[in-house]
Amino acid sequence: MAAPKEDIRNLSLDELREIFNEWEEPPYRAGQMFNWLYQKNVQDFSQMTDFPRTLIAELEKRFVIGSMRCLKILSARDGTKKFLWQLEDKHSIETVLIPEKSRRTLCLSAQVGCKFRCPFCVSGFKGFIRQLTAGEIVGQILEIRRTSRVEATNIVMMGIGEPLDNFENVARAIRIINHPDGLRIGARKITVSTCGLVPGILKLQQLGLQIELSVSLHATTDELRDRLVPINRKYNLEKLLSACEEYFKATDRVITFEYALIEGTNDSDSDARRLGEIARRLRAKVNLIPCSPNICPDYRGTKGKRVKDFQSIVRSKGVTVTLRRSRGSEIQAACGQLAFDRPMDEDTGCSS
Repeated sequence: MAAPKEDIRNLSLDELREIFNEWEEPPYRAGQMFNWLYQKNVQDFSQMTDFPRTLIAELEKRFVIGSMRCLKILSARDGTKKFLWQLEDKHSIETVLIPEKSRRTLCLSAQVGCKFRCPFCVSGFKGFIRQLTAGEIVGQILEIRRTSRVEATNIVMMGIGEPLDNFENVARAIRIINHPDGLRIGARKITVSTCGLVPGILKLQQLGLQIELSVSLHATTDELRDRLVPINRKYNLEKLLSACEEYFKATDRVITFEYALIEGTNDSDSDARRLGEIARRLRAKVNLIPCSPNICPDYRGTKGKRVKDFQSIVRSKGVTVTLRRSRGSEIQAACGQLAFDRPMDEDTGCSS
C-alpha cells in the first residue's frame, strides 16, 4: 500500500530548497513554489506554468496541495463571519473573520479539539482529537481568500485548541504567514493566544519574530484559576507570570492579558485590584470581555455598571485596559463558542 502523499504546504522555504536541490533543480524553484501556493493560491501542480512537465510529474508523485471543504458560512449582523471546514479525515473545525474598518482579522484554529477543558469554552467540551498541520493552519487563510475574496490583514491564533500545545506546526505556519514570499503578513499583526502553557511561551520567544502574545488569565488567584483554567494546576500563576516577564524582556513586545468577566465569579473589586497589580508588574495591557453566552449556565457574563467599575479599578493602577466588544455571538462565533465537529443541517452548503 502506497504511503500517503504529504501536503506541500507543510514545508518551509528552506525545506523546499533542499528537495529541489536533491532533484537537481535550481534553488529559485522554492521561491516560485511559494509564489504559486501563497500569492496565486493555486490548487493543482499543473497550474504552475513556469515549471517543466518533468518537475510537475515528480511533485504529483510525492506531494499534494492540501485543501479543506467549506461546509457552511454563517454571517452575523455585525459583519462577523464563521466558516465551518471539513478536513481530509472528515473532522471539522471553525474559523472566524472579523472585519473592522481597514482591518480584516482571521481567528484561526490550531487543533481539532482541546486538551485543557476550560469550563467556559466550548472548544474542549468533546476533548482532543489531533493537531492541525501547518498546511491546515495556513489553509484556513487560503480557503477564506478563495471562497470570500478576503485578504487578511491580521491573524489571531485564538480559535479551537491551544496553539502552544501544537508549537512546531504553529511556528511553521507563522513563518509561512509572515514570509515575504509567503502570505506577507507582518509579525506584529500576528497574535498567539495561550491559556498559560509555560514551556510554549519560553519557546515562542526563541522564534525571533515580534509576534504578539496574548495570555488568557481569567483569574488572579491560584485557587480560582485552578478551576477556570485547569492548566494552572501544572503551571501556577507565579510560573506563568515569570515566563511572561521573560518573554517581555526577550522580545520587548507588550503582553495582553485576556480576562473574561464572569458574573459573581471573578468580577469583584478585589479581583480588579489584583488584575491591575499583575498587569502593572509586567507592563502589560488588559483586554476585558464579558463571558460569552450559551456556553455553560453556571457562567454568565458580567453586565452593565459592574463592567465599567471593574475597568475603572484596573485602570487606576496605571494600566491600559480595553473593553472588547463581543463579535459574532449570534452565530456562535464569539470567544469560547467555537466547536469542532459541530453538527450541521444536511441541506446547507458553503453559502453565507
